[in-house]
Amino acid sequence: MSKNTDTVNILGVNFIKSDKNSLMQVLTSRIDSENKTFLVTANPEIVMHAIEKEEYFTILENADFIVPDGIGIIKAAAILNNPLPERIAGYDLMVDLLQVANHKCLKIYLLGAEENVLSRAIDQIRSRFPNINIVGHQNGYFDWESNSISEQISKVKPDLIFVALGVPKQEKWIYENIHKFDKGLFMGVGGSFDVLAGNVKRAPLVWQKMNLEWLYRLIKQPWRWKRMMAIPRFVTKVISQKNRG
Repeated sequence: MSKNTDTVNILGVNFIKSDKNSLMQVLTSRIDSENKTFLVTANPEIVMHAIEKEEYFTILENADFIVPDGIGIIKAAAILNNPLPERIAGYDLMVDLLQVANHKCLKIYLLGAEENVLSRAIDQIRSRFPNINIVGHQNGYFDWESNSISEQISKVKPDLIFVALGVPKQEKWIYENIHKFDKGLFMGVGGSFDVLAGNVKRAPLVWQKMNLEWLYRLIKQPWRWKRMMAIPRFVTKVISQKNRG
């Protein structure tokens, strides 16, 4: 976590205490100054994964910013009497960064997803953000131990690198490779390429405002119920953290 950053500790994971507008100002400044940045958006399932997998917990400890992407994180902070200003959805943050990139004519690199999804996402970015320079892309189906992705990225020197490999692979890839680059904001974006491509629809705005986007996703993707099983355990641990003071 970056120095001098106000955070809320939830089960050992430090979430930035900031609203989205303020965070965007900080991130934009870091992009302008070519200050390398590792950004993670985390929900309760990710926190539980970090608790259960020491390697992933170490990865999160090395992130510059961990953003509260999940109403469960906001509720947990309130339980701990150290509230966070708001939930910052990962997709919304990615779109805001694309808007900055469009305004400043920045270079971006896209890593992850299936090839057809990636291609459609690229088409959408080019249509919606015509000033962005997409300097490279690679689908998520590559040999982890033998590939030239980091070399490709080093050559084209992007300002923003969006990694859509899913949790925990996307954060693991960033952690293992970020030291190879001189600059860039690196962000794991999960299924955001699918949303950009039109394969997956976000919850209607009314669901988002009611903090029920998670329920909408569960209805549309019922296989996600296994992931949701982490939430009761998360709540129990947060209450224990509060009781420990």
